[in-house]
Amino acid sequence: MGYGIIEVKKPKLSLLQFGVIQLSKYDSHELRLKKIFERVTGLIDEYHPDEVALESPFFGKNVQSMLKLGRAQGIAMAAALSREVAIVEYAPRKIKQSVTGNGNASKEQVAKMLMMLFGIKELPKLLDATDALAVAVCHHFQNGDLTGGKTKSWESFLKENPGRLR
Repeated sequence: MGYGIIEVKKPKLSLLQFGVIQLSKYDSHELRLKKIFERVTGLIDEYHPDEVALESPFFGKNVQSMLKLGRAQGIAMAAALSREVAIVEYAPRKIKQSVTGNGNASKEQVAKMLMMLFGIKELPKLLDATDALAVAVCHHFQNGDLTGGKTKSWESFLKENPGRLR
């Protein structure tokens, strides 16, 4: 399970941390859920986010996998709620569309876009980390304002912020 934490100080978007909660070493599903809860509450306690954005459940063919994923998402929600942090969910397609401009983008395409956005030098081994970071970026793009409220169009934004163009 991945996580990504960003900070927004207009007009700057900064990467604080992203990674993967390693669960494969735990034998039981219950213990994995406990570790998810502990890690998510730990991240919330460390970074004090205003909101937690999650990828909403998607439909797959393997019912057991969907059930396990739903439980993990529920535990992450419970962790946020236990710290009184607001929760927002986004569909996988919406996340990809927001980050890459293509709702059918591959995990690798999403990762590459995030690497450019944040200046990440090396593609992470586990793309769950960049997937989670994409959820945070999507949330910012959906609710944030890259222009800082100062401009009316991308053209005027780029003229006023030439350093943002790479």
